[in-house]
Amino acid sequence: MKMLINVPESVVADALRGMAAAHPELTVDVENRVVVRGDAPVADKVGLVSGGGSGHEPLHGGFVGPGMLDAACPGEVFTSPVPDQMARAAAAVDSGQGVLFVVKNYTGDVLNFDMAAELAEDEGVQVAKVLVDDDVAVTDSLYTAGRRGTGATLFVEKIAGAAAQEGAPLERVEALARQVNESSRSFGVALAACTTPAKGSATFDLPPGELELGVGIHGEPGRERRPMMTSAEIADFAVDAVLADLGGAGPVLALVNGMGGTPLLELYGFAAEVHRVLRERGVPVARTLVGNYVTSLDMAGCSVTLCRADEELLRLWDAPVRTAALRWGM
Repeated sequence: MKMLINVPESVVADALRGMAAAHPELTVDVENRVVVRGDAPVADKVGLVSGGGSGHEPLHGGFVGPGMLDAACPGEVFTSPVPDQMARAAAAVDSGQGVLFVVKNYTGDVLNFDMAAELAEDEGVQVAKVLVDDDVAVTDSLYTAGRRGTGATLFVEKIAGAAAQEGAPLERVEALARQVNESSRSFGVALAACTTPAKGSATFDLPPGELELGVGIHGEPGRERRPMMTSAEIADFAVDAVLADLGGAGPVLALVNGMGGTPLLELYGFAAEVHRVLRERGVPVARTLVGNYVTSLDMAGCSVTLCRADEELLRLWDAPVRTAALRWGM
């Protein structure tokens, strides 16, 4: 497999150097692997910190900026960042109002963010944590106990980030983040396996003509494999899986997400089918975001995330944001 890299060992550092060059509004510490908004810490503002293994770009570094994250900690590819990174990020963004850690439910992330919270609190930083566990496909997987954290991470970071930007206190920002996670469900589908720089070949075996229903963002197995399905058939299966677990009533935020290797031409066609299914199920759609946002390197595939959104969540979703990968209203 041909890859646009120098050597596998430097791929994360090289990417961070490129991010620093392309986005001078960010402070990118390549050596310590922390991405911080350039004006941090912002006075009288709760800090938001997230992170995880690299390979899911633009998550999380692409979401650092006004209206979203204050800092992100990239680990090695598909590997959790270490506690020192997270504690350093918390110290960089703390204005005295506390820091919220947004943690995807993967064992390494959970353990390391817990240790980082202890380190930060020893230095006088008040820390709250919110766990994102929105994936309905499987309960346990290779990387986690319980449900995996996937597309709802974007919703949590955007909505909690907007609240923090407006000056909401830590308790309110944490409560909103928990509400978003509890109101969100996701389901992913792989059409082809991804390729890690270290391996240089497919990370799992998915024969031609088959797809994986319920795949994880690291290529973890899903519910089942089937012969290739049409976009309409995949939308029926994925949306029904999400709605069966979502509950509640009212409009939804919809994320139609690519896994990294699926072009927008196909994603927008899939979005049309997602809207069709939701319309047939009587679910109104308030907002839709389409694109490659929570990816798995070069995996071909897609995921659907739905969030039941009240007026306050929609207002915060629409609030201005200015990051490398998500921006409107500014």
